[in-house]
Amino acid sequence: MKCREGCGACCIAPSISSPIPGMPHGKPAGERCVQLSVDNLCQIFGQPERPRVCSAFEADIEVCGNSSEDAIRLIGWWEQITAA
Repeated sequence: MKCREGCGACCIAPSISSPIPGMPHGKPAGERCVQLSVDNLCQIFGQPERPRVCSAFEADIEVCGNSSEDAIRLIGWWEQITAA
């Protein structure tokens, strides 16, 4: 599966513990990354300062569902069950 351009769910729903430019302590789950543009595109895509966890993310139907709304819900659910 390829990422849906303009989805942005992976930049909103999960927590990211790695430093992000503009967010030196990462970001909590459900908070929009400061590097996510108004068009829901990563402003540091392909840049060396982009966190490794972000670069490693691969879209999958089990994580992203069939829409951006599904992705927010599913990634949020995965975040909750793996946060322990």
